[in-house]
Amino acid sequence: MLEVLVEQRFYVTAVLLFSVGLAALLLHPNLIKKIIGLNLMDMAVFLFLAAMGYVDGGKAPMVEPGAEAAAYINPVPGGLVLTGIVVAVSTTALFLALTHRLYQKYHSVNLDVILILARRGTRSEERRVGKECNNQCR
Repeated sequence: MLEVLVEQRFYVTAVLLFSVGLAALLLHPNLIKKIIGLNLMDMAVFLFLAAMGYVDGGKAPMVEPGAEAAAYINPVPGGLVLTGIVVAVSTTALFLALTHRLYQKYHSVNLDVILILARRGTRSEERRVGKECNNQCR
């Protein structure tokens, strides 16, 4: 059993990272922690794709005449990982910008507080309740 875990360590690590990220995304009311959880899930997928493309003892994918295809590392997962990193950075920047706007408006990064304040809709109430909730929700 332990040998299988050691051999498949990259897959096990990817599953654990994804699980921790999913738990953070679903269980924390703090928007910054949700963004961190989403990034953990992204990194788990990147690790999984990189592990899928790895061939033990494989060569760079520069085809030589007479060589077997199984001797080369698959370049497609590496390209997908690079593309995914660009998309992950872009979405993280977008989510951080939206979180900053929500903080400017509601004076809280707690999603529960923001939803309560958004339903009330009054500016004077937003500031008073937002400050109270921030002090109580810590």
